[in-house]
Amino acid sequence: MIAAPRSGSGKTTIALGLLRAFRRRGLAVVGLKSGPDYIDPAFHAAASGFQGVNLDSWAMPPDLLIALAERASTGHSLALCEASMGLFDGVPAPPGRSGASADVAAVLGLPVLLVVDVSGQAQSAAAVVKGCATYDQRVMVAGVILNRVGSERHRRLAVGAIEALGFPVVGALPRSDKLALPERHLGLVQAGETEALDQRLEAVADVVETHVDCARVMTLAGDLKVAAQAPGATALRPPGQRIALARDEAFSFIYPHLVDSWRSAGAEIVAFSPLADEPPAADCDVCWLPGGYPELHAGRLAAAERFRDGLHRFAETKPTHGECGGYMALGAGLIDAFGVSHPMAGLLGVETSFAKRRMTLGYREARLVADCALGVAGAALRGHEFHYATIASAGNDDPFALVTDAYGAAASPAGSRRGRVTGSFFHVIAEV
Repeated sequence: MIAAPRSGSGKTTIALGLLRAFRRRGLAVVGLKSGPDYIDPAFHAAASGFQGVNLDSWAMPPDLLIALAERASTGHSLALCEASMGLFDGVPAPPGRSGASADVAAVLGLPVLLVVDVSGQAQSAAAVVKGCATYDQRVMVAGVILNRVGSERHRRLAVGAIEALGFPVVGALPRSDKLALPERHLGLVQAGETEALDQRLEAVADVVETHVDCARVMTLAGDLKVAAQAPGATALRPPGQRIALARDEAFSFIYPHLVDSWRSAGAEIVAFSPLADEPPAADCDVCWLPGGYPELHAGRLAAAERFRDGLHRFAETKPTHGECGGYMALGAGLIDAFGVSHPMAGLLGVETSFAKRRMTLGYREARLVADCALGVAGAALRGHEFHYATIASAGNDDPFALVTDAYGAAASPAGSRRGRVTGSFFHVIAEV
């Protein structure tokens, strides 16, 4: 696991550099991601050439987490799991289910390679490493990579103090602004939209190979912990035998483990592009509009008459569901960042706004109010929300689910349901 004491330490840059560096050496290496995140795994896949998976200890029971890690790493020489936030950062929960990356490292037996940003400190970095190494006895800190080193003297001071405690320092990256990847409001720009991505990844790998002993990193890796019952674990039953799935620049946020589990259960995924004015295939059983960036393409979506008309015909007789961005597209309208209102599909009454932004972020547990594409009434699902869009008008639809957070908030109605159409800002990760 590539982890750090806090966010902003350089985990993503170092994980991408290592993935590409090992790939260049001919190793089959795959990237995993701890926590709910759509962006980083796409960069991992671009760097390594293999699709990884998200692992979340709050939303996923341990047997599912182990099963997904085992499936993703099978056939690979090395798996690198990028942590989220600080190594021990999570939510109040029973032991091992907090969502902290430490939980994932513990259940899988992953040694931790700790990335420490040493800007503004030298020997004090050793105290940070020692604290991380002793805070949770389930977790083993196997080595350290220093980031944002100011000089050779700075490096010697920090390395000497850390290695005196018995922790090998396997790399030290200098301060540099050249490795930054472009960002937008939800974090990094998507991998598929990043200009000259392959050249950027090569440049990151060049820096990592220059300043990190990749051979020593390999020696720190351990064997993945597996369980006999793991292969049968599933995240979410398929919503239908043939699933029409929106996939383009506006709708790309669906977790790979969901799609893979549907395929493993025998379902067929039929992709279509709303931005290309394509309707869902009429012979599918269900239509799923995932999250993404519809607010950046609102004008094109509003003009996509074939998509909209086909979606209406589909929803007359078959379940249709939208997550976050998909929910916005199913609504009556979407107000973009400039305050311009664009008509959306109108299958739900909600109108959303990106002009009045407010970040909403966190784990959610949703209990379905009625039978729908995601399950039967009363079924409990775990997932999260992450969006800046707000609701300008909720409309008069029935709620999709009763939703609570990880901090014990009272369950409240959320989302919209009209006939066979459902949607909400909730991104599902797994069934409870």
